[in-house]
Amino acid sequence: MLGAIEAGGTKFVCAVGDEMGKIIDRIQIPTTNPEDTIPRVIAFFNQYGIKAIGIGSFGPIDVNPESPTYGYITSTPKTGWKDYPFVQTIKDAFPVPVGFNTDVNAAALGEATFGAAKGLDSCLYITVGTGIGAGAVVQGKLLQGLSHPEMGHTLVRRHPNDEYQGKCSYHHDCLEGLASGPAIEERWADKGVNLTERSEVWDLEGYYIAQALMQYVLILSPKKIILGGGVMNQIQIFPYIYKYLLELINNYVSLPDLSDYIVRPGLGDNAGVIGSLLLAKQALQEEINR
Repeated sequence: MLGAIEAGGTKFVCAVGDEMGKIIDRIQIPTTNPEDTIPRVIAFFNQYGIKAIGIGSFGPIDVNPESPTYGYITSTPKTGWKDYPFVQTIKDAFPVPVGFNTDVNAAALGEATFGAAKGLDSCLYITVGTGIGAGAVVQGKLLQGLSHPEMGHTLVRRHPNDEYQGKCSYHHDCLEGLASGPAIEERWADKGVNLTERSEVWDLEGYYIAQALMQYVLILSPKKIILGGGVMNQIQIFPYIYKYLLELINNYVSLPDLSDYIVRPGLGDNAGVIGSLLLAKQALQEEINR
């Protein structure tokens, strides 16, 4: 049995399951601070004889195994989580292999293996919610270089009628600062779920997301783009994204039918936690091969 932790900005989803991504049991825990959240995580897994744990975490995180701070959540603004030794804390509680990556990379892995990008060797998974992040599978492997991708902080052109300063504490008006869930709420003085009928909200959201997608398409050329997260449950955004992306690309490169190319997660809300099960599977296999 494998364990999975999808550590998000607002909640932790912990699950146990098998190597085929089947979830046997799961629990949801609010993301407050490590002192409150982690003991509840450990108590959940203590009920099961797990062979490995996969962690897909909010970031930024240190994913370089050679780094002295490997396994840490690093420069996050979330109270109590900055410089938190996530992997070591879990290893101290459970003497099993631990796989570690971003929550969006885990979701990309889940979607590439069992979801909307199954059968493809590349895809891009983007979550638009409390924050904005993206993970990519390129030639069958998760994209990682000096660190993990931080595509949610891409700079975008401000809409000429948008005077909102931006929500990002680091960059103000980057993609996350202009298009995340908290940015929507602050700009329009209401939560997105209460703004469904206001087309100007989703037109502006599509305007910013399409700009980011243009950059991702031109740089990574993914074979499938998957948009998840709470904001993307507002499915009325998609036509605006398609419209603005086509205008921006302007026939420079050929794209498939956008309704089949830019889609919602095939695994629904389980993309991240199933991907984390796959991270656990990989960690276990690496341990066996040593």
